[in-house]
Amino acid sequence: MLNLSNILEDSARRYPSKDAFIFLDTHISFAQLNGAANQIANGLKAKGIKPGDKIALSCLNVPYFPMIYFGIMKAGAVVVPLSVLLKRDEVAYHLSDSDSKAYFCFLGAPGLPMLEEGYAGFQHASQCEHLFVITAKPGDPSPIEGLSTLGSLMKDQSPAFPTVSTSAEDTAVIIYTSGTTGKPKGAELTHSNLFLNAMISTGISDIALEDVQLIVLPLFHIFAMTCLMNAGVYKGATSVLLPRFDAEAVLDLMNKHKVSVFAGVPTMYWGLLNYENTKFDLGEISKNLRSCVSGGASLPIAVLEGFEEKFNVEIFEGYGMSEGSPVVTFNQKETGRKPGSVGTPVWGVEVKLVDADGKEVPVGEKGELIYKGHNVTKGYYKKPEANKVSLKDGWLYSGDVAVKDEDGFYYIVDRTKDMIIRGGLNVYPREVEEVIIKHDAVSLVAVIGVPDDQYGEEIKAFVVLNEGKNVTEDELRTYTKEHIAAYKYPRVIEFLDALPMSATGKILKKELRKS
Repeated sequence: MLNLSNILEDSARRYPSKDAFIFLDTHISFAQLNGAANQIANGLKAKGIKPGDKIALSCLNVPYFPMIYFGIMKAGAVVVPLSVLLKRDEVAYHLSDSDSKAYFCFLGAPGLPMLEEGYAGFQHASQCEHLFVITAKPGDPSPIEGLSTLGSLMKDQSPAFPTVSTSAEDTAVIIYTSGTTGKPKGAELTHSNLFLNAMISTGISDIALEDVQLIVLPLFHIFAMTCLMNAGVYKGATSVLLPRFDAEAVLDLMNKHKVSVFAGVPTMYWGLLNYENTKFDLGEISKNLRSCVSGGASLPIAVLEGFEEKFNVEIFEGYGMSEGSPVVTFNQKETGRKPGSVGTPVWGVEVKLVDADGKEVPVGEKGELIYKGHNVTKGYYKKPEANKVSLKDGWLYSGDVAVKDEDGFYYIVDRTKDMIIRGGLNVYPREVEEVIIKHDAVSLVAVIGVPDDQYGEEIKAFVVLNEGKNVTEDELRTYTKEHIAAYKYPRVIEFLDALPMSATGKILKKELRKS
């Protein structure tokens, strides 16, 4: 038997008074976190929630997230984390598609009306019986009359609860994919999937009991959930929570709490690299910061090298996806590191690259990355047809194109869906982006294919310039043409002040395609 909440119970026994989470001036110990999760589990049981029921959670990076997350699991129910950016129709879809019986929704923040959208979506999900409002303080009333609050659910409940015995193969979390094509799908991740991935993540980030990690990646996303929250709780480390990325706020917390472990997506490293204010002593921050990891998207080598020089710390990059719990490959201290690669397969995971017929391709050739092991999802919830496409003989077909070198290191080339076919020739946007970003005037770039009557698709680059730098479209086109095959350089270049990004910091190419 295995329940992922056992990792919290163990740390609460071992380190009851140690800080588990810090948010602003609030310090939550492991014993307090465990007690609150038990109160939530008792409250859910009193409301008729049964093992296996699905419960949705929309919450920013505040201590209520781990309390509710582990409380749901203690009750034997399944957590359905939702993006805080979802609009009402999307909320209704996710609640209905997941068969959620209850829904925890945070109030929101300035410019982010989470409860307003969440409540509207809840009203169109007939099977969802309960909506619990997560208020700023437990005793605060709901701003919408008639709705229960998290505080009222926990009120008078015991801080002790006999955790429901679940099987290692029972579903613990249904995590929704980003839905770049069609409607988002819910990947069912088991207690075993998440537990083993959290254990592996502690080795990747080299996190230990005495470490302080900063979590600015959204907790509803599998990267932060597994590699930071669950890994930190498992190890007994302290996690500092920040709801939204801001370079100055990140550096301030790094300085204040002597942060030693940081994980981010490439745009976060880009933001920290380009932050020029001198109010912080980078030497002091660098002295404490000893472990950095990157995932979620490919990290441009120029950003990696610039950050490492500025902060005097190595970034270990890896590859994963929601369906992989998430970690699949990583640059690991034991196996070495190659900048630009996503490393080698993690323990217990097998990876290979295949062609369109499913046959393994030779070293150095492009192929779709597929993998199998303890990290692979049980499948997409209620999506048998999607399972037939993505899951074959235990292998998960990622949809990502990669290359393996002679040392067994993998390099992500691009998404198969992002590949541009120009005049019958394949162009991978990442390859073009890596060239353009090396120009000293370029700060950030995204490349897509746009319809073209002559070639089928033409290559277009969206470019954000470094402050105080200038380059014309013709100059940048000429520069790129000198460094890449003639059919690959962008014929169209558009300069923007910023690129559209998701809540997790990924560049939203689907938004660029609409422009």
